[in-house]
Amino acid sequence: MESTTKLLSAGSLMKDEVESRDGEHLGKITELMIDMERGCIAYAVLSFGGLLGIGDKLFAVPWEAFRLQGHTLILNVDKDTLKRAPGFDKDYWPDISDPAWAAQVHRHYGVGSRGMRH
Repeated sequence: MESTTKLLSAGSLMKDEVESRDGEHLGKITELMIDMERGCIAYAVLSFGGLLGIGDKLFAVPWEAFRLQGHTLILNVDKDTLKRAPGFDKDYWPDISDPAWAAQVHRHYGVGSRGMRH
């Protein structure tokens, strides 16, 4: 993740806007998933779609798929690619620690599975 800022609080990232590489609004960060063994952010959970927060779908996006520009996270995919991503409902989260799920998600966003445990 590129940035001149070296450290940010998790709270400052929550509710931050996410844009595509083309400047399209994609949604907001609702959660950060921390890899407790490695002490780093594994995924940012992006809320996308719906209207006024109703019907939004959630996406666990590998942290490596973002870059920071000011207080906007830039995701290196377009809106159509995000629509086809493995998403989930806020009441039914996937097993994010499942290596098969993680491999599918990393592949979809075009980032390596660096640091993934199998």
